[in-house]
Amino acid sequence: MSAIARNIAIVKSTLPPHTRLVGVSKFHPVEALQEAYEAGQRIFGESRVQELLTKQAALPTDIEWHFIGHLQTNKVRQIAPFIGLIHSIDSPRLLTEVEKEAARCNRVIDCLLQLHIASEETKYGFSPDECRDFLATNAWREMSHIRIRGVMGMATYTDDESLIRSEFASLQAFYREIKACHFADAPSFDEISMGMSHDYPIAIEYGATLVRVGSLIFGDRI
Repeated sequence: MSAIARNIAIVKSTLPPHTRLVGVSKFHPVEALQEAYEAGQRIFGESRVQELLTKQAALPTDIEWHFIGHLQTNKVRQIAPFIGLIHSIDSPRLLTEVEKEAARCNRVIDCLLQLHIASEETKYGFSPDECRDFLATNAWREMSHIRIRGVMGMATYTDDESLIRSEFASLQAFYREIKACHFADAPSFDEISMGMSHDYPIAIEYGATLVRVGSLIFGDRI
């Protein structure tokens, strides 16, 4: 068994049945992804459009590709034909662009609303109030080629476990709030994407359904 296959097995052994593993493959070569694929991994997360396009063209067609980084509106067209889930919808403008390009491809694209839950100012995402205001407009209900599946957030990169817990708890609470207010009749609104290599076990405690793990599988970035 390769190191990557062993790492995947170890991580998956820690996941509850309702939590799926997104292999964060950004900055790692196609060969590493192929190893992970051969070990049974089928969901991969990328954060750069050009790198995603190169890998998508070179790897098996049954891979489910997730976009997990900041997405520029002018890059949506390139990934719209095949992307499985966009974790990082951080503005109404971006969601509108995804709707437009999904319609052009005659697809429905699944999306998550990215919330800014961390103390670092450098991270992207709606503030809770911005997201509430956007959902209250109901403009998204007219978009027939996107499906809002849930929320995504990144906790502060810190050794302070109490801070991480409070941030994940806030995302879980916000998910429950907007599900009750806007998605009560939408069974497909069922995803919370949170937790990375250093904090995903805590994220699981707060209801993560998708964990984005890179270095624990592939090693440090190249």
